[in-house]
Amino acid sequence: MLRFAPSPTGDMHIGNLRVAIFNYLYSLQINDEFIIRIEDTDKAKNIEGKDEEILLLLEKFAIIYSQKLYQSENLHIHQTLAIKLLEEKKAFICLCSAEDLEKDREKAKSNSIAYRYSGICMDSDIAQMQELKENKIPFVIRLKKPTSDTITQDVIKGDITTAPNDIDSFVILKADGTPTYNFACACDDMLSGVNFIICGENHLSNTPKQKHIKTSLGYESETKYVHLPIILNMDGKKMGKRDDASGVKWLLEEGFLPDAIINYLILLGNNSQAPTEIFTLPEALEWFKLENISEKDVKFDIDRLRFINREHIRLMDDKKLSTLFGWSEDNIGKLAKNYLEEVSTTNEIDAKIKSIFSKKELNGEWAEEMKIIQDIIFDAPMFEEFNDFKKHIMDKSGLNSKKLFKPLRILMTGEEQGVELDKIYPLIKSYITEVIS
Repeated sequence: MLRFAPSPTGDMHIGNLRVAIFNYLYSLQINDEFIIRIEDTDKAKNIEGKDEEILLLLEKFAIIYSQKLYQSENLHIHQTLAIKLLEEKKAFICLCSAEDLEKDREKAKSNSIAYRYSGICMDSDIAQMQELKENKIPFVIRLKKPTSDTITQDVIKGDITTAPNDIDSFVILKADGTPTYNFACACDDMLSGVNFIICGENHLSNTPKQKHIKTSLGYESETKYVHLPIILNMDGKKMGKRDDASGVKWLLEEGFLPDAIINYLILLGNNSQAPTEIFTLPEALEWFKLENISEKDVKFDIDRLRFINREHIRLMDDKKLSTLFGWSEDNIGKLAKNYLEEVSTTNEIDAKIKSIFSKKELNGEWAEEMKIIQDIIFDAPMFEEFNDFKKHIMDKSGLNSKKLFKPLRILMTGEEQGVELDKIYPLIKSYITEVIS
């Protein structure tokens, strides 16, 4: 069982999407179930509607899941399991105030040592809990730190050993009765039978804690992990909100195709020998191997994505491509592909097509010639070939090449430079009077 567990607290970024793609891809390869779990236990940070936005984005990328779960629906189970650990003396009630804990952190920092919980409440008794509740005295529940090293099996990093002090006695249930991230995550993975977790490298510190939680609860099934390396920008820094390309919505709004984004993210840091650089997710099933993912951080190269996007546009069915621009005709799709030497996103192509079909203003340096050519075209018969169309205008207008081609190009495309007119004309000839108007 595999899962993708996004939090509805912000926009989906490419790191999240990469995790979703790899989980889905691997689940298909091993023919195992893949579920979505919305991790919504932090009510204060949840953004209304973000869960639906995440699900819609997954749909755009054709990532199919068998089940959708909300973590908050398991609140009672989380609380019950925390009490179970208390009863078994594997966890304890902690009354330390935020101020006291902050003092301990500052003291550790001033001594240049890692902060560790003091253990002052370790011997508290579960019998205190009812009295604390009745007197409305805030408390948290902490899990006792492990007594031996925790070993994490990582497919690309090998076995990772974490010492007991590095896990420490951490909080599993907060003062408001809600679970902490690691406790809710571990409990839900255990309840769902998730036994293969692909996540970002930023979870390396969370994984041993989650393993310790499951072990403490008596969960014996082994879980394997893949911690994907961090995605950096071209300056070598972790991609964040200031990097537009880090947002999945931004990439789609800019005109990058889902298939191209998937293609790029699968290639990113992957040492697998892909038979071709351009592929779809179903095609990647044949050769993709998790163990061939690089351990090193990877840089996000928007220019490489632009190249891959161009190639996916080039491979699209012409009629289907035309629908992206509000048409349903093969020739508009063919017209779009003519611009792939100079642009690489559907937004950029859309601007070219709109320029062709936009109203032409007869002004500027070539206004007189444009008016002459426009009148001739209005009265001209339909010509199949561009050369015949061009000859007819030259014969009727008396304009030489120097005074013909620039105004004719502006009338036909709205631009002074670009794709050769003999490539464009056959694709728009049936609309030619509309185009030059």
